[in-house]
Amino acid sequence: MEIERKFLVKSLPEDIRRYPCQQLEQGYLCTDPVVRIRRQDDDYILTYKSKGFLAREEYNLPLTKESYAHLREKIDGHLIAKTRYRIPLDENLTAELDIFWSVHEGLRLVEVEFASKEAARAFTPPAWFGEEVTYSSRYHNSTLSQMGKNG
Repeated sequence: MEIERKFLVKSLPEDIRRYPCQQLEQGYLCTDPVVRIRRQDDDYILTYKSKGFLAREEYNLPLTKESYAHLREKIDGHLIAKTRYRIPLDENLTAELDIFWSVHEGLRLVEVEFASKEAARAFTPPAWFGEEVTYSSRYHNSTLSQMGKNG
């Protein structure tokens, strides 16, 4: 079960470059239910996600580079490209800050995963977080994959 809250980003944290980051690209074979392929540096993953906002089921399966390349040709919509920074927060939490490029250049989202719904609800976001979009399907990557730059 994935339990997370998602926010737009008001301002980037100081010294963003000092945090570890990964280059990600992902495409969607299906958006209802969500079936996604992802390249995360040199790792390749097929993911299924159930419906939901704050909490939803998620299953990940490894792919080979060749399988990923084959499936990439079959995605529906735009390939999502972004840099993900992992930023430690209080209480052993980590903010995953995504800075999008390519089709969604300039979009910045941050997600925080939690062990329980109660912990998610009790979370107070840092000042650099912006508007909460947890309950907006507009900011699901599967939705973004169907939208152009001005969508």
